[in-house]
Amino acid sequence: QLQLVESGGGSVQPGGSLRLSCVVSGSISDPYAIGWFRQAPGKEREGVSCISYSGFTTNYEDSVKGRFTITRDNAKDTAYLQMNRLMSEDTGVYRCAEEHNYICTEDHEDVKPDDYEDWGQGTQVTVSS
Repeated sequence: QLQLVESGGGSVQPGGSLRLSCVVSGSISDPYAIGWFRQAPGKEREGVSCISYSGFTTNYEDSVKGRFTITRDNAKDTAYLQMNRLMSEDTGVYRCAEEHNYICTEDHEDVKPDDYEDWGQGTQVTVSS
């Protein structure tokens, strides 16, 4: 029902920054949260962060707290993931996705891939020296 397109990935050195964008198109009746996920080769896809439709609620995976910031601008149909102080362990394909079941409205919840429905294609983030 929604289409999502990520951009902003690239290759950076440890300690560097990137800002990912997720542009959403289409239409859905219910308010939807945006989640960011990543997957490294040979590893499970993991949730990184999510933001409720209003932006009031955000959740982060522990390893990115204090380094990553998720925001959204509904007027631009875009969500962002600002990534600072990047480390090699942040390397992976980053995808955004949506859920419209009010899951990300709850604080202190894990960001679970199975909760999300429509997915973007992904953008590569590589952190290496």
